[in-house]
Amino acid sequence: ENIRYRMETVLKNVIEGDRHLLKYQTHEEYLDSLVQPIDLFYLRSTTVARQIAELGYRSTGETLNKEQFLFRHYNVKETFFPSRKPHRLASANQKPFEPLLQDLATRERANRVGLLATIIFLRNFTKKGVELSGYIDFAQRLKREDWVPIFEEKRRIKPKLTDLGYYNWKTGESACNSSDTYKAILDPKYGLLFQCRNDRKVVCVDPRVPSPGSNTTRTTIKSDTYEQV
Repeated sequence: ENIRYRMETVLKNVIEGDRHLLKYQTHEEYLDSLVQPIDLFYLRSTTVARQIAELGYRSTGETLNKEQFLFRHYNVKETFFPSRKPHRLASANQKPFEPLLQDLATRERANRVGLLATIIFLRNFTKKGVELSGYIDFAQRLKREDWVPIFEEKRRIKPKLTDLGYYNWKTGESACNSSDTYKAILDPKYGLLFQCRNDRKVVCVDPRVPSPGSNTTRTTIKSDTYEQV
């Protein structure tokens, strides 16, 4: 619980640090705030001045490109001024016996509102005995499917071809995808890595590496339902 609290606190601080982005409606407005009068005097071009600012020459801290700005602007806006109704928790009023589901229930709200990001790795067998394994973006799955039957233990979690990582041990079919939360990276040394789009931290999922990365923890869960979690 202490680890989860620290992780949630770190992400809260990241979003709080981005609160100043609410002053800008567009990425262009954000770049204009970094442009100096002398830039316009010599360059005579707002477009070029913005390009100089985006390269980081007009800021002592991090300068956001358009993709980063839009993503973080959306997150901070939804945190402080949510446009949607409160999230309905699929795990509400549920008391699952399965250890994995118990752990995911404690993480659900934080993943739904963007305060926590969770990658689920599991190996699972189908009814026909085919082994499937995969890396699952918990937050994205919560958005795209109904988890009530899962928390009611009427349906199991299954890796899909659309997940961060997927492998069918019988057919050899595999997939690697980026998601709403993570960008997939193929590294020649560490293999599959995932970069969080929120804080830009890289997560190493290789279990042989002692630390999965900065601001990241790895939790192993014992389960009778899944081959490995």
